[in-house]
Amino acid sequence: MTMMFAEASSVALPILLVSPEACEDALADLPKAQAEWAAFHGFKGSLGQTLVLPGDGLAGVLIGTGSASDRARKRFAIGAAIAALPEATYSLEHLPEGQGEEIALGYLLSLYRFDRYRSQTKPKARLVAPEGIDADRLQLIAQSEALTRDLINTPAEEMGPDALEAAVRNLADEFGATVTTVEGEALLDQNFPLIHTVGRAAAKAPRLIEMTWGSEGPTLTLVGKGVCFDTGGLNLKPGASMGIMKKDMGGSANVLGLARMIMASDMAVRLRVLIPAVENNVAGNSFRPGDIFTARNGLTVEINNTDAEGRLVLADALAYASESPPDLLICMATLTGAARVAVGPDIAPFFTDDDALAAALSAASATVADPCWRLPFHEAYEPMIEPGIADLDNAPAGGMAGSITAALFLRRFAPVPRFAHFDIYGWQRTNAPARPKGGVGQGIRALFNALPEVLSE
Repeated sequence: MTMMFAEASSVALPILLVSPEACEDALADLPKAQAEWAAFHGFKGSLGQTLVLPGDGLAGVLIGTGSASDRARKRFAIGAAIAALPEATYSLEHLPEGQGEEIALGYLLSLYRFDRYRSQTKPKARLVAPEGIDADRLQLIAQSEALTRDLINTPAEEMGPDALEAAVRNLADEFGATVTTVEGEALLDQNFPLIHTVGRAAAKAPRLIEMTWGSEGPTLTLVGKGVCFDTGGLNLKPGASMGIMKKDMGGSANVLGLARMIMASDMAVRLRVLIPAVENNVAGNSFRPGDIFTARNGLTVEINNTDAEGRLVLADALAYASESPPDLLICMATLTGAARVAVGPDIAPFFTDDDALAAALSAASATVADPCWRLPFHEAYEPMIEPGIADLDNAPAGGMAGSITAALFLRRFAPVPRFAHFDIYGWQRTNAPARPKGGVGQGIRALFNALPEVLSE
């Protein structure tokens, strides 16, 4: 999907961004006919308000910026308003300080359409890259976000473990990366028992997908949950909860989007991506509540809910990643409903013991309008994941602190100096500026922005 800026053009129509506070002065500076036109149409500079100005044909466009509070509540609204303009080439004038990249990225992200199954009307407005921004960087970010969205939006019938592997191989071919997989019964032979356990009841074989890229720089390992569909297993989800479970591979989709950003920008890093790809299905050989399994690192895990399967497949992948400890290990997963209760669907909560990493992620989150929030590895809750009969419990009773206990569970498999776990939603429930209903990237733009600083420490 093309998500690009237009070539510079001498016939580009100027866009004048106008705040409510400056609206009266801005209109007074227009030619009289245009000022009267704007007044007649009630232009006040409210967020996303647009007005095409008449002249010899079209003379330009006014777009309202609203207040700072408006923009915080509805990020990307200005870029989305640009994308919705009539077909023409446009250029931005007098960009508000510090807003240029968000506006330009909002325009690019607004060009996204998921048209695999139905033709979609695409925006026809073309925007010349504003001065002072890194256009190439924004374009690669938008293209990578599109990959993440496409992967999540594709139904499980066509995005099972085999198709997810094919998507990884396509990405690797684009950037000269290497891919290996361990599949089916070979998972047992090579000591990935939990990945095999979760995926063994599905028609499409479970697998661990590994991609490597880069030969110099610090080591970075990304682990993404690849549960391509989650029925809940024998602890079967109700139909209403199963409806969007194609998104349960959103962690893998996000790490692949981030990996694409890293490779497309030629970041000096030795990158490794691990995706345990499974379907959690129901059959005669489904794993059961009460079963106990030994993970790759030797810890035993009691199964108290087969619908808490994501942490199981991630456990083996994280243990494997930690056998060659990277400089930074990042895990992303659509893991718990508790995280949504805590921070809602729009914020990507993350866990880390590294204060410098947390500070860098929080700062990047604000800079690139990619909301993230740190939650604690609260040590006092460790006993909640220790059932007594086994080393660990995959689903502690009581329902308290579900996101934290899941993060503590994962940390048992990631004994490395620098580790961060993101418990994301990966789904836009309703249409929003630059974010149509469906799959969405969360946390990956903040990570991409923070990585150079974090990996240099």
